[in-house]
This record gives sequence, structure tokens and C-alpha cells, in this order.
Amino acid sequence: MNIAIVGATGNVGRKTLEVLEQKKLQFDQLFLVASEKSVGKKLNFNGQDHEVYNLETFDFSKAKITFFAAGGKISEHYAEKAAKHSIIIDNSSYFRMDPDVPLIVPQVNSDDMKKMKKNIIANPNCSTIQLVIVLKPLHDLFKIKRVVVSTYQSVSGGGKVPMDELIEQTKLYLEDKKIESKNFTKQIAFNIIPHIDAFADDGYTKEELKMTNETKKILDNKIELTATCVRIPVLISHSESVNIEFEKTFSLEKVRDALDNAEGCKVYDKRANGGYSTPLEATGKNETFISRIREDKTNKNSLNLWIVSDNLLRGAALNSVEIVETLIKNKFYGR
Repeated sequence: MNIAIVGATGNVGRKTLEVLEQKKLQFDQLFLVASEKSVGKKLNFNGQDHEVYNLETFDFSKAKITFFAAGGKISEHYAEKAAKHSIIIDNSSYFRMDPDVPLIVPQVNSDDMKKMKKNIIANPNCSTIQLVIVLKPLHDLFKIKRVVVSTYQSVSGGGKVPMDELIEQTKLYLEDKKIESKNFTKQIAFNIIPHIDAFADDGYTKEELKMTNETKKILDNKIELTATCVRIPVLISHSESVNIEFEKTFSLEKVRDALDNAEGCKVYDKRANGGYSTPLEATGKNETFISRIREDKTNKNSLNLWIVSDNLLRGAALNSVEIVETLIKNKFYGR
């Protein structure tokens, strides 16, 4: 079995390489694929240098499984062509709401892989992945009616260039120099921006609508969800403040036990100074961390949570590699 990574030189592509090393996934050959400007570059994997191939001319029949980590336009142009020869794990938003393409978080809905018709599996939005991993065990126990979520998303959600700009803006701000934003609608250094992705006619942004639509597709179409997505001056890891309304009564003890025993989740909730997770602690970790667990005393059967997760790892590369592990475990890869 051979594996290819499209967008191998980008943030998510490089993180996918790291996860493949960490997981020690068994495969025969690795093909790193990127745009023409990256051709000839070499990336190290398991102590060996691998040369980057040109996306425009790459033969996808060489790979049994191909990760797409290069954005929606690349997926739109190349993924279905590649899917004639290879199983595609697509990190972009392009196929997520396609009814013939399963949208997968293995800990939540791995059985949906059986519905794969186009040889394509979509990786959800980073903010959705960390949310549904937490919602799933609670939904199983108490049946979720409604979710209200506010996100605090790091600049790496927009790629490497916004990360570089945050660093540059921070330097300029500290030197009291003029700042002109290039990749943000306003200054991001020492500021927050309540706007991620384009606005829809109803006033919500695409990022907010992604969370709503993807959660329904992955977990339960009956769940009502409303979101406000905010960009903050943090390099890596997304945070979410989540209010959940259940149909059934719950106890905080059962909530903590369910989350702490759920795959991919870790409760860190001490009612003391520093007894909660922040983006800094979550960076580089596989788990989604849950803190500030408490009852919402203003609404019946309602709960408040604080969720933090590495968006490049759990929210992208790790989930996509776990999809492949699930494919192999269930022998879907032989299709």
C-alpha cells in the first residue's frame, strides 16, 4: 500500500507527515506532492529525504490512499480525478456537504465510511472536529437538543502566511510602528476579530455555518446549533465556549466520567487558579481538553464547557490519519 500527500509542504501536510511518523502506520511508499514551485524540495520522513512531485503531472494510480491538504480549489480541480485511482482523504471544505461523501470523525461516526460512493472521504472543519468528539458521548447519554458555541480560533486555521503575519504585526506593534493587515480584515496583533471566512446573506459567516451543518451531518440532524467564530492572536490551537441543552437530566459526575473515558478526550477541570486548559497546553497534544464543566443555572438540563484542541493536529492531520487507520482496520481500503 502506497500513500501520497497533496500539499505536503504546507502546515497540514507537514503535520500529516509528523502524525504518520508518530503512528508508525505501515505502508510501502510515500509520495509527497505539491505545486510546481515546490518541486524538487525535499522533506524528511523517518530519517529519509523524500523529493516533492509536481501535482499537475503526478500519477495518482501510484497511491492506494491520498491525503489532500492543499485547500478547496485544489480539491475541486484534482480530487475526483485522483479518486479514480486512489481513496481520497480531503481536508478541504469542498466535499463536506456532498451527500455521496462521508464526513468522518472516527470516534463519532466511523460506520458512515460504508456510504463512500466517490472514493472520497471528507475531513471536517477543525473547529467541528474538536466539538463533536466532546458532544458524542454526551449525546449518547443525555440526548442533545441545542448547542450554543463561541470559538476562539488561532491564526494557523488560515495557514502559514497568517501565522507569519501575526508574528510580524506583533513586532511592529511593540516597536510602535504602523501596521497594515494583509491577511486579516483588521489588525490581529493584540486584538480579536469576530469574523472568519465570508459572510452569508443572513449575517453568519461560512465558518459558523460549517459548524452548524457539519455537526448535523456527523452527529444528528435534529441537533440545533448556533455559532459565533472569532479569530484571536494565538498561533496554534482553537478554543470553544460551549453551552449544551439536553433532553434528559444529567449529573456533573456522569458528564466528567463520560468525557474522561471517551476516546480523544481528556478532562482537566480543577476549580482553582490555572485548573483549566489553554491553547498553549493543547498545542502538540492529540487530545481534546475539556475544562470549566458546570451547570447552566439559567436553563433546564443545560451545561457549560470549555474545549481546547490543537487545530493542526486533532483538527486536521490526526483526524485524517485516524480515518486511514479505520479504513485499514475495517478493510475498506481494498475497494
